Amino acid sequence: MQWAHASWDALPAMIGSAANSAILPIGATEQHGPHMGCGMDYVLADILCRAVADKVQVPMLPVMPYGCSIGHSRRWPGTIGISPVTLIELIKEIGDWAYHSGVRRLFIVNTHVTNAAPLRCALEMLRSEHDDMMVAVFNSALISPRVRAFHFADGEDWHANDAETSLMLATAPHMVRADKLAMADDPDRTDGLVFSHPVNRTSLNGVTGQPSAASAEKGAQWFAWMVEDLSALIEKGMQETPPLPHSYFDAASHPHA
Repeated sequence: MQWAHASWDALPAMIGSAANSAILPIGATEQHGPHMGCGMDYVLADILCRAVADKVQVPMLPVMPYGCSIGHSRRWPGTIGISPVTLIELIKEIGDWAYHSGVRRLFIVNTHVTNAAPLRCALEMLRSEHDDMMVAVFNSALISPRVRAFHFADGEDWHANDAETSLMLATAPHMVRADKLAMADDPDRTDGLVFSHPVNRTSLNGVTGQPSAASAEKGAQWFAWMVEDLSALIEKGMQETPPLPHSYFDAASHPHA
């Protein structure tokens, strides 16, 4: 179900058989502490969405490896951040082209926390231009209560923590430097703060949480939950229609609106 592997004459049938749906994974390339590779977010987006695409038989667009990571600062090498405006425009244009290939249900799956606001803006732009297109943004750590619980267990402002490290140990162990885990922990310093501070002012090493507690066993269970719960959301969305049929553009066509 990989969009990039399909020929142009095969895509219409793939999209049509999936209720005109497609999955768009969005990640980031940014520092993830001394113990983990900088591509963790987009690696997770890719692995998670591949598993879900195969499970629900929905075409998956190529993963976006860059995101709005400017809050990580330039204190540590490895971060490649793009501005919120750039991300909004890029996702809007990807959505436009997907629409013209037949996509009417676009499921954006985001694995980097601060992509959320730009992606919501892109959603607003897409649905205001394409009257018959529905767009959903799923932030991977929030797809269900049980997924949220393990992500936030070691800090509200978590990053490169137990959850992310365990997920990588289970699905992409080459991303983790096991010899660095014992010394990588750094606490959440954001409790009670009024302002949202960049990571250089909240973390000593780019981590917030306890990667030392990570294990492949936990990660395998947690990844299975993410696949199951995200698949359920997408399957539900494939059946959804708007509550009312009113056009975005033409009130005159619906005098009882």
